[in-house]
Amino acid sequence: MNAPGENHTKWFWMAAAVLVGLFLANLFFGSVRLPIGEVLRVLLGGEATKPTWEYIILQSRLPQAITALLAGAALAGSGLLLQTLFNNPLASPSLLGITNGASLGVAVVMLFTGGTIGGSLTGLTLTGNLAVVVGAFLGAAVVLAVIILFSLTVRSTVMLLIIGLMVGYLASSVISLLNFLATAEGVFHYTIWGMGDFSGVAVRRLPFFCVTIAVGLTIALLLVKPMNALLLGESYAANLGVRVRRVRVWMLAATGILVGVTTAFCGPVAFIGLAVPHIVRLVTGTSNHHTLLPLTLLTGGIVALFCNLITVLPEGGVIPLNAVTPLVGAPVVIYVILHQKRIQYFH
Repeated sequence: MNAPGENHTKWFWMAAAVLVGLFLANLFFGSVRLPIGEVLRVLLGGEATKPTWEYIILQSRLPQAITALLAGAALAGSGLLLQTLFNNPLASPSLLGITNGASLGVAVVMLFTGGTIGGSLTGLTLTGNLAVVVGAFLGAAVVLAVIILFSLTVRSTVMLLIIGLMVGYLASSVISLLNFLATAEGVFHYTIWGMGDFSGVAVRRLPFFCVTIAVGLTIALLLVKPMNALLLGESYAANLGVRVRRVRVWMLAATGILVGVTTAFCGPVAFIGLAVPHIVRLVTGTSNHHTLLPLTLLTGGIVALFCNLITVLPEGGVIPLNAVTPLVGAPVVIYVILHQKRIQYFH
């Protein structure tokens, strides 16, 4: 582990500059061609020449860019948390079954209840996209609660990892059964959701999305010091005064919040949580979380904004997000597997 005082300021400035550039590019370019001058005028508080242009910028592109930035940071940060917690460079947000739990919640809503939550018994009925979001969030929350419950009694992180995998497999099994019994229309809508999309956060729901992600990221940033201690082993961390079990619960809680909310609104976005922490380690050569975690959050936003940008086709169509993210993530993972002895991880 590199010394905490090692200077990586240049990487922060470079990452911030790239992030701002890609954020603006997501506002300037899209499936509908808009004059850059019109975009800048609207962003600065002016009125566009056409009302539809203003709607596209403020109601579609801006929320989508903010969503991509925060979702990328959330997934990358949760990936780093899990890789540190389990001392495993191939750990990812889907590892503990939280993503599968969210997917199960969506499957129940779309394939079992016909897209509706609630009814006459509860006095509250949710339909459409809101029902999908609530279903995904509840599914992720249930799996997270199960994992945290086991973490209070299971001391071995390896055993906890296995339990998470088994919970994920159980969720996947139920999803397969629901797909088998569902209508063709339900299966189609569930498949579309599973492709991932950063455009699912409407303006009225953006504050909730931003605040929830901010809470999860704040928890993660407050865990930097104990995470550095965990790199040296749980026994050594305990000797330094770190309450390992409590830290583990907080790391799982932060991961659950970040992954659950992101999956609920954006679908099960692949590879960002797995690949981005490795990209940062390769670039900076550090395993110190004082540098690694903030840069991972910035790079996660960069990768998500880049992937969101290249999903737009010149003819006006849109490529599914999960058809693009593996193009970025898979080469990184392959490189890590082939050169893992040269990369600083947990030492």
